Amino acid sequence: MSDGFIGYTPTDDSSSLTSCQVLTALASTGSVGPSTLDVVLRHPDNFQIFPLTAITNVDILAQQCLTFKPIYAVMRNKSSAKELKAKLRAANSKTEVLMGHSALISVVEDSGVDTVMAAIVGAAGLLPTLAAIKANKKVLLANKEALVMAGGLFMRALHESRATLLPIDSEHNAIFQCLPIPANKRDTCSINACTKGVKKLLLTGSGGPFRQWPLAAINCATPDQACNHPNWSMGRKISVDSASLMNKGLEFIEARWLFDVKTRDIEVVIHPQSIIHSMVEYVDGSVLAQLGHPDMRTPIAHALAWPDRMDSGVASLDFMSLNRLTFEKPDVERFPALSLAISVASMPTSAATILNAANEVAVQAFLEGRISFGHIAQLLERAIAATDFFELESIEAVLEEDLRARELSVQIIKSFLKK
Repeated sequence: MSDGFIGYTPTDDSSSLTSCQVLTALASTGSVGPSTLDVVLRHPDNFQIFPLTAITNVDILAQQCLTFKPIYAVMRNKSSAKELKAKLRAANSKTEVLMGHSALISVVEDSGVDTVMAAIVGAAGLLPTLAAIKANKKVLLANKEALVMAGGLFMRALHESRATLLPIDSEHNAIFQCLPIPANKRDTCSINACTKGVKKLLLTGSGGPFRQWPLAAINCATPDQACNHPNWSMGRKISVDSASLMNKGLEFIEARWLFDVKTRDIEVVIHPQSIIHSMVEYVDGSVLAQLGHPDMRTPIAHALAWPDRMDSGVASLDFMSLNRLTFEKPDVERFPALSLAISVASMPTSAATILNAANEVAVQAFLEGRISFGHIAQLLERAIAATDFFELESIEAVLEEDLRARELSVQIIKSFLKK
């Protein structure tokens, strides 16, 4: 089984597909994927799944294939692809199994696809998401790292295309819902063209599981403690990022590019209840907020149906049961990764690429028990301090900096282990 088009045949202007919205679901077995499929399942006449994709999670992907009957299933891992193919053959499934990066790009670009849920975590999601933009798809962006790594290049590609970009992160989706949308932009929204009259973006965050922990205890926290988020159910990588508030830092950088605002016009606000998902302040003193339960099905349903609305399966918010909504300034002493990311947002673009790569390496090392939680921020600071920054002019340059930062981060981890 080679890297490429194992049985892949491009559709002919979706002639083999229905007239409903045809969806490519990237990373369907991750934290965003199942929520997406839950929404789709509530509207079976409105959506058809073209491919489902995963890296190694064979059991979940096999079950998804039997439920949604996609035309293709794509796995990045060769042995997992073979195992999935055997499972589906045994179940008499007609879903064709593809393998590798080339196949992944092909099912994103296919002419029969209308919408791409870009939910691959980390730097691995950059090229597939960019391919969807260049193929003029409706792109539901759950992969914030694509904008963190290559924000200017990514947005330039968007403006040169006929793609529609809609944010899935609950905070950015909330901001998008609170922005004015000119009538002539409803069908081809260019997100950062919709900020007239905006004074400030207020990016909310719960503060994570360590919001009230002593600093010494935070530095010694275990992976299970870091992944025990008080409000949201998420994957382990993003849970650790939320515990360090690095996730909020990455979202800060994402918002800077997505909405084309100055970094001084973005403010992070800690909101422990996670009911207000973000706010927009206008020059006339008005502040608009988007509220709802902490459930990813809300932003997913909003983006799938945009510019209309549809049922997400999320319960209505009962205001009478809300005791209080509170707000705090982020504690940068407890969470130095947040202030570092905010600083990086104003640096030449290679700095954010370095930061993201170093963070991915650090979080993986922490989850594997090779470094402490406190080492994560230390590694990020050392990686940034050891690097000269410049403006990235191509995706190739982004990938080169990403690789260099990963190699540097591995060396920094080795220095931790020697102590």
